[in-house]
Amino acid sequence: MAYWLVKSEPDAFSWDQQVLNDVEPWTGVRNHMAKNNLKAMRIGDRAFFYHSNIGKEIVGVVEVVREAYPDPSAEKGDWVAVDMKAICPIPKPVTLAAIKAEPGLEGIALIRQSRLSVMAIADDHWQKLREMGEWTA
Repeated sequence: MAYWLVKSEPDAFSWDQQVLNDVEPWTGVRNHMAKNNLKAMRIGDRAFFYHSNIGKEIVGVVEVVREAYPDPSAEKGDWVAVDMKAICPIPKPVTLAAIKAEPGLEGIALIRQSRLSVMAIADDHWQKLREMGEWTA
């Protein structure tokens, strides 16, 4: 299993909407590196759901339930989408400020490549972020 972080602006698509919809296509990615990350996702992979712009915090966990397919929202190009299923909220949302202050997390893409909307998370970083969010499931 691989781990990821996906970002969404909550005024465009929020964690609450993800939960309400249960399974949702992750569409609209228009960055080649993020697209390649979507293509690398496999069924069963988990991702932190991060509210960007407003809130700037990890608020939930989703699971990939359908691997990359042509993004129906793309008018042209080889953009892809994956389907994500809501798993659970993070008991204690993990803010960007807390992530930046945590020793050992300074190398994650969320800090190094702040505009990237889909990024891989190393196993040890996933575990540390789980601890910070008090998610034990």
